[in-house]
Amino acid sequence: MVLALLAGIFDVDGVLVNSPHEQAWREALAGFADPAGFTTVFYQSHVAGKPRLEGAHAALERLGGVEAAARAAEYAAVKQTLIDRLIEEGRFEAFPDAVGFAVALHRAGLKLALASSSRNAAAMLRRVYLPDGRTLLSLFDADLSGRDVPRGKPDPTLFLLAAEALSVAPAQCLVVEDAPAGIQAGRNAGMVSLGIARLGDEELLRKAGADLVVTSLERIDMAALARGILRSAPAPANVPDA
Repeated sequence: MVLALLAGIFDVDGVLVNSPHEQAWREALAGFADPAGFTTVFYQSHVAGKPRLEGAHAALERLGGVEAAARAAEYAAVKQTLIDRLIEEGRFEAFPDAVGFAVALHRAGLKLALASSSRNAAAMLRRVYLPDGRTLLSLFDADLSGRDVPRGKPDPTLFLLAAEALSVAPAQCLVVEDAPAGIQAGRNAGMVSLGIARLGDEELLRKAGADLVVTSLERIDMAALARGILRSAPAPANVPDA
């Protein structure tokens, strides 16, 4: 039996907005470890989706920083100062496909929640405007971003709290994530997981257990989703030359 999907739970960085988080993490690393090792693949594999302190510790530990545990809080604080400045300067943009997907889910009557480890999610989304003048943030019924939880993703706690806030059973929630840790968290919560691969990391998301991986959220079959089926829309048929 296929259950209807009643809610969409979105990560923010890399899903809804092209945020400067990766840039801030990399730039803040100077003085702690070699920033050259902080590649996009490294960020996606070890830092993305994790709470700030966990991400800082993981980065320093893997990149050979001296006394990683002792300096993680300092590194995290430097990164936060940088990200606050970059957001204030407007150094981010919303992904059009994600905005369109969120609007489509909202129009279809699904409840929506934000569940990012970042405390900056609302600050970014309230600066993104829809054609009708509303903010992107206004589409969401609950914002769990930055909520203190005992463990970050892949632990499912943040997603389970989002489902509780929406009063929707986990099995009827769709998680939209770009990081392997986030996909694993969705799976651990018993939710349907949709991976958006914007960085050529489809295989990482599949290995994490995503139910579907796409490179654009415009590729989702909305008619099927309304029936509780997550799949890509059929490719348009080739039109023969006249």
